[in-house]
Amino acid sequence: MISGAIQSFAFEAGEGQEARSEKNAILLVASSCCVAGLGWAAMYAVVYGFSLVTALPLFFVLVVGASILLSHLTRKHKIAVYAQISSIMLVTAAIQWTIGGMFDSRVVLLWAFIGPLVALMFLSFRAAGFWIIVYLLLVISTVLFDGYLSSQADPSSDALRRFYFGLNLGIASLVVFAFAGYFVTSTLRERALANQLLLSVLPPSIAERLKRDSGLVADSYASASILFADGVGSTPLFAQFQPTEVVDWLNEVFTSFDEVVERHGLEKLRTIGDGYMVGSGVPVAREDHAPALVACALDLIQASANIPARNGQRLEFRFGINSGPVVAGIVGTSKFHYDLWGDAVNVASRMESTGEVGKVHISQSTFDLVEADFTCTSRGVIPVKGKGEMQTWFVEGRRQV
Repeated sequence: MISGAIQSFAFEAGEGQEARSEKNAILLVASSCCVAGLGWAAMYAVVYGFSLVTALPLFFVLVVGASILLSHLTRKHKIAVYAQISSIMLVTAAIQWTIGGMFDSRVVLLWAFIGPLVALMFLSFRAAGFWIIVYLLLVISTVLFDGYLSSQADPSSDALRRFYFGLNLGIASLVVFAFAGYFVTSTLRERALANQLLLSVLPPSIAERLKRDSGLVADSYASASILFADGVGSTPLFAQFQPTEVVDWLNEVFTSFDEVVERHGLEKLRTIGDGYMVGSGVPVAREDHAPALVACALDLIQASANIPARNGQRLEFRFGINSGPVVAGIVGTSKFHYDLWGDAVNVASRMESTGEVGKVHISQSTFDLVEADFTCTSRGVIPVKGKGEMQTWFVEGRRQV
């Protein structure tokens, strides 16, 4: 029930999780301070009886409680934020001055520091700066008039003064620690999420370079291998399914492909529609880039065959590989991705488009690098768009040792 009440506070349909979390947090902070206010009022009532100093914490509870209700009704949670900040600072200062000087009140003004902390938590840094100035002005005013306020203080025992001083200092320190813990935990959580998102779209080594230096990322590789895979007959096939079914199917296939690529230590570069691109020897150069990619391609064929049919239909792929020099890097400043350029990339795409279903079609340059490890069948000389006639090969499997 309590969890449901928190989740429904100032709820607006369609708002994001970040807004919900902020509203939940201010409700918890404001409610906790209201409970603390009631506790302080009870303690002051025991010491001072029902007086102004006892009524002030109750006034704080009334103001903040009303702001919570108003925030919920208007769906504007910032009302509770500003009420919390202003009332805890002004009411605490009023309690301080009503009891007496700085030490007569047992430094109760420490509680006013929660105001700038709440502003830092829910408003901008600039807004928090304004409230810390207000807090410092309250402290300065209290110090300047400390002699007068002390002369008006009600006498109390040293034991009681020590008790309240320890209580104010201890609990206020715990509150500051809780706020600091919230900020540190939130920062670490957001940083971890940002790193996870960055690593989901970029190779780890490139992500680290971007974090160190946001400048241009561009590298050239004398020799690397590129694989393209593309679904065959997918347009009429997907027309038989609902959009959600199509996306779910592709997600199942490409998730399986991702596992294979990761197992081989290669780099998935991107997916476009039902197309899939893998790089080997980038961004970390390796001498066996071609054999490693061909081995991966054979496993991708097996992974594709293991995907269950849907309504008796299967999604089949052609696979094409080429090897050669490439340029790799990141272009643009938004929604960027790591990509490869060069004639070797274009030829790899042609190997896929001129290949056959369920086969790995490779160029002569790739064949020269893998013939010692894989058995291949010559396809002969075929016309390749933009390249003229080329000798190409189909990979049959690994050579038996």
